[in-house]
Amino acid sequence: MSILKNLPFEWLVGLRYTRAGRRSGRNSFISFISLISMAGIALGVAALIVVLSVMNGFQKDVRDRMLSVLAHIEVFDASGTMTGWQGTARQAMQDKEVIGAAPYVATQAMLTRDDILRGVVIRGVLPQQERAVSDVANQVRQGKFDDLKAGEFNVVLGGELARALHAEIGDKVTMLAPQGQVTPAGVLPRLKQFTVVGIFEAGHYEYDSTLAFIHLEDAQKMFRLSAPSGLRLKITDMQRAPQVAQDLSKLLSGDLIVSDWSKQNRNWFAAVQTEKRMMFIILTLIIAVAAFNLVSTLVMTVTDKQADIAILRTLGASPRSVMKIFMIQGALVGLLGTAIGVALGVLVALNVDVIVPVIERLLGVQFLPKDIYLISSLPSDLRWPDVYTIGGVAVVLAFLATLYPSWRAARVRPAEALRYE
Repeated sequence: MSILKNLPFEWLVGLRYTRAGRRSGRNSFISFISLISMAGIALGVAALIVVLSVMNGFQKDVRDRMLSVLAHIEVFDASGTMTGWQGTARQAMQDKEVIGAAPYVATQAMLTRDDILRGVVIRGVLPQQERAVSDVANQVRQGKFDDLKAGEFNVVLGGELARALHAEIGDKVTMLAPQGQVTPAGVLPRLKQFTVVGIFEAGHYEYDSTLAFIHLEDAQKMFRLSAPSGLRLKITDMQRAPQVAQDLSKLLSGDLIVSDWSKQNRNWFAAVQTEKRMMFIILTLIIAVAAFNLVSTLVMTVTDKQADIAILRTLGASPRSVMKIFMIQGALVGLLGTAIGVALGVLVALNVDVIVPVIERLLGVQFLPKDIYLISSLPSDLRWPDVYTIGGVAVVLAFLATLYPSWRAARVRPAEALRYE
């Protein structure tokens, strides 16, 4: 109480007007509208925090699952094959940020089993070196990734692809190369049987349903390549991939093309960023609507308190002091609403992985079918800079909402206000 006594009178009056009035039905109605405005700001802030956290989590989860299969940086020769990949790998490893290098063959083919036919992306790799650039070996749920041995024509399939082909460990699948072979009977497709020795689950539907790994030498034989397609690199910080790729393009010798993961998936990441910005703008309008409610609340308060304003003016209060009173009242409503919204939003964002499954079970629906949204669970990545930005925007909007009513209160003339009192 001693702290309140030391506050300027503008703060004391503003705090008093913020509290619910019970002396008349009109005061109670104004206080009710004030609570609605506070609740609107709180809900808008909470919704914005939760939505942005989910979008951040979606982007991060999909990116991490993609990069568990893809490389941070890929280097390939403009001719289509890289004959001196060992020398290029040694040059790349001279960069202190590069921690792994492995050759690869990337091409497309058809896999068939019985009467089922699927188009797939074939990646030829060296199993031991592939571990240095991706996590696919750790994602093998059945069989062993190291069973990819030269000359044995074995294959590791994605989980969804294996289910589509009804293939299990030890089964045979037939690979059809797009390049045909010329025979006296005409051009015939080249076929080769492969044995399924592993099934991996990356958690990314696109790769689980379309990707198959074979040994590098088998890939070169199957697709008649004299050398690997290129080199896959892993770096210490994947966020620095664009800068490291630029440095490598200057460091590496030869007619080489260096591409990082952000360029390979530029359209997808650009779409997510655009959607995130639009959702921020759209949900900020919810806070703006609550701020407009705050304007109406303060205008009604000014109208109701004209006699009080006149008395303050006759006691010596300046128009600036009167303006401060109502600015303080509106700012307090905005601050309280923002604080409640931030607390609620952070609480929900940190527990989305618990809340969403409960809702799905109660409603009997699945919000994220993995064949559409690439992932099957709703992730959340709460970022405090986003929370600070949202809270700041809400407070600023609430403060702006106080300007007109406060200016109107400062223009009240004591004589006219007290004429009918």
